[in-house]
Amino acid sequence: MVQKYRRSSSRSSGQQRSTTVRVVAGVLALMMVGSLAFVVVGTAGSGGDDLATPPTLPVPDDCPADDKSDAPRLAFTSRPTWCLSPGVSYTAVFDTTEGEIRVALDKARTPETVNNFVVLTRFGYYDATMLFRFDPSIDIIQGGAPTTNDWSDRGPGYTIPDEGGEYRTTTSGQLIGPFTYQAGDLVMARSAGPDSSGAQFFFATGSRTSLLDAQGTYIVFGHADETGTAVLQAMMNLYEVDESSQYGGGPSRDVFVRSVTIEAD
Repeated sequence: MVQKYRRSSSRSSGQQRSTTVRVVAGVLALMMVGSLAFVVVGTAGSGGDDLATPPTLPVPDDCPADDKSDAPRLAFTSRPTWCLSPGVSYTAVFDTTEGEIRVALDKARTPETVNNFVVLTRFGYYDATMLFRFDPSIDIIQGGAPTTNDWSDRGPGYTIPDEGGEYRTTTSGQLIGPFTYQAGDLVMARSAGPDSSGAQFFFATGSRTSLLDAQGTYIVFGHADETGTAVLQAMMNLYEVDESSQYGGGPSRDVFVRSVTIEAD
């Protein structure tokens, strides 16, 4: 086939054309191999007409076991790696001494916060802890302090970044965030500074939590169902004034979180 196109009368010209033809033939062969490789890669394991199945990403080896077999763990050197699965919804189930509270976690708006809470939960961080602060002036019940069961708890050893919308600092230096609050919300506690949430949380139990709207920096990362919200409101009804308490009062009996579990759907 190469000889069919050699028409030069000189040997040097023939060699030049022969070389050119060989190069072109090599390129064509390479293109054919490349096309074949593309087809094979694109259709392997697809059953013919279907698109290829996306590769399964490995789970980081520092993620806790779903069944809490890695628990308990209360101290960490850095914030958690990403341990949530794509396309999966997460629900936190609080088993408390006053009843069950089911909370749908908002992975869409606050993915880092949800990831943090799920990881800590699966390490047993919140199990056998007290809901230590009841504040009816803003309708909140606070917990998540396993070491001391009060707001002085040292925390997990890290903080997580703010998320969920725009944050800005006023001319007076106050940080303003994007959140508003309603009964049933599960919210991260924090200090006044940016990126200062860690592990402590609070539940909004009534309309007075909206007094925090002017700040809006407390990250709302979940919402309890109707039954769970009713349990929270019944808890708040246990409140009694106690001037000897550092919080000004508390429930008539201690309220504990027996355990928190994560359901993935």
